[in-house]
Amino acid sequence: MNEMTRPLVATASENGVATLSLGAFPAHPLSLAMINALQGALDTAQADPAVRVIVFEGAGHIFCAGHDLKEIARHRDDPDQGRAFVTGLFAACATMMQTVATSDKPTIAKVDGIATAAGLQLAASCDLAIASQRASFCLPGLRRGGFCTTPGVAVSRQIGRAALNELLLTGTPHDADWALRVGLVARVVPPAELGEAVRGFASELAAHYTDVAAHGRRVVREQADMALDQAYAHATEAMIAHFMDPVRLTHEAAHPIGKRR
Repeated sequence: MNEMTRPLVATASENGVATLSLGAFPAHPLSLAMINALQGALDTAQADPAVRVIVFEGAGHIFCAGHDLKEIARHRDDPDQGRAFVTGLFAACATMMQTVATSDKPTIAKVDGIATAAGLQLAASCDLAIASQRASFCLPGLRRGGFCTTPGVAVSRQIGRAALNELLLTGTPHDADWALRVGLVARVVPPAELGEAVRGFASELAAHYTDVAAHGRRVVREQADMALDQAYAHATEAMIAHFMDPVRLTHEAAHPIGKRR
């Protein structure tokens, strides 16, 4: 399929893994149409019981170049100078990013090339990112007369304050090794190995991901904002429920820990 004729978001499913491919040539920008297409694809994947893991990728060597600045500029001629459009755009983007961040199904960003501004926000909203050695990461708002405030929300939940400020206050690209050191990505692999690395990891995760795991992820997310004693109480209640789950009890009876084959 020609790049120019690719759908905004193409979905492929295999072995419990749904891969959402951003297809708007050439930089896969987060236009309003792209955001809405991603939201629709996400909602479909979330509702599909056969899907247990969701992967995001950019076609070619760009993950996502952020918002479509040309689209925003076109609305400067609106009577309100584009305020209504930008307000709707960022509201839709925030909803989509929160859908990614709060997904009960693990989300993985496959980053091969540039992830910048809201494109980095998408990668950071995922549970983890796996990158190729040619990937780069950037929050360039400062150098464009603005500031990457909403991308900073997602990125700040993945990395420490110093690394966040290095991204926000320099506006310059950082390579994959830097991203690995600061915890922005989980793995870095040669470009030729990226596809297999993501496919293998996602398939292995999908093979073992259960409703118990989905509930556990929600609980771990919830406890982060609690006092320590409340966090332990909340997590302990969940652990008890998991151990008493009839499906788990049946599985443990058939496969006890330490059983030799």
